[in-house]
Amino acid sequence: GNPWLERQADLYGESAQIQQAQSQMLQAHSGIDAVEAKLRDARTVAPFAGVITKKFVEIGDTVQPGEPLISFADVSRLQIQVEVPVRIVGALQIGMAIPARLDVGGQVEAKVAQIYPAANANRHTVSVKLDLPEGTSAGPGLYAEVMLPDGDSRGQLMPVIPEYSAVRRGSLPAVFVIGQDRKTQLRLVRLGEPLGNGFVPVLSGLKPGEHILASPRPGHRAGQDAFSNGHQPR
Repeated sequence: GNPWLERQADLYGESAQIQQAQSQMLQAHSGIDAVEAKLRDARTVAPFAGVITKKFVEIGDTVQPGEPLISFADVSRLQIQVEVPVRIVGALQIGMAIPARLDVGGQVEAKVAQIYPAANANRHTVSVKLDLPEGTSAGPGLYAEVMLPDGDSRGQLMPVIPEYSAVRRGSLPAVFVIGQDRKTQLRLVRLGEPLGNGFVPVLSGLKPGEHILASPRPGHRAGQDAFSNGHQPR
């Protein structure tokens, strides 16, 4: 045979093998890219440090693009969201300090961060968000009680009572009000920030001029005589 022709045939054969190998290599790279894409899709990275508050899927579940997987919260920046009646929302301003009492951590000073521009037509309330101080001992989902200023009561006298005059019914403060018949009635009140001298303002629930038991004895009940057992009215 012709050595030159045989050599050309060998070269063409090697070239075809090289092209086939290159094609296989490209297919392998495509397979690697597909696997890496699946790995990326299987991993979710949070944009901030926090805690998982709720899971919507379990291991092995099939999910679709856009389907929520978890609820994630940034516990370093906590807020209180409260529905405020329309009639008093005008008394609030961004940055205003608002006393708040938490399930845990006691009373703190929150600040108005956001006042929604639209009201709830059914409930006649406006959503307001309050920033809690950094380091507050609390977590997402907890209950909070806030003490908002009443826009209708500005300029009026605000009753002030001794801190020890208030009793607790559950988590709510109350006082024993003395009626004209000298009998006491238990009334829930909303207290402001303690004044630092042993007294605390009453934001609502008590009118100037009303008398209360200054130092209720343990076991005192509504309907009892205000002046029995040495009680001191105020």
